[in-house]
Amino acid sequence: MTPYVFREARRDDLDALVAMLADDVLGATREDTSRPLNTLYVDAWDAIARDPNNELIVCEDGAAIAGMLQLTFIPYLTHTGRWRGLIEGVRVANSHRGQGLGRQLLEWTIARAAGRGCMLIQLTSDKRRTDAIRFYENLGFSATHEGLKLEIGSRGDSRARLEQD
Repeated sequence: MTPYVFREARRDDLDALVAMLADDVLGATREDTSRPLNTLYVDAWDAIARDPNNELIVCEDGAAIAGMLQLTFIPYLTHTGRWRGLIEGVRVANSHRGQGLGRQLLEWTIARAAGRGCMLIQLTSDKRRTDAIRFYENLGFSATHEGLKLEIGSRGDSRARLEQD
């Protein structure tokens, strides 16, 4: 196996991270790869970098970023106040798929969450990503809950709509 290096992302990785997020069937429809980089990405980067409970993790193969994800540590009152980890934005570069990198990245991340005292780790995956879901299940993840989402940014303020109903 290739000796990948896992580390927290740096600000100068941001262009490559956005490109990786967009290099995907679903990401291509929702990411903005225009240059200069959309300031919303920079603002998100700054917020994540300031938050000790958020990490952008990258996997390097030499000088190239070959994979990425975001790991968020969340305190809960349930489960006797234990913490959990949330994984989002998992991507492996097309050039590195099928080589075991995804498994190494997730195993490294699970160990990192355990080291922070998390009692479980969770993630969501778009139902159209059947290969990704099978991959996560092979790592031991199981669909124990039904996940629901509500997009509010593109349709106006949902709170105002709910108050009118």
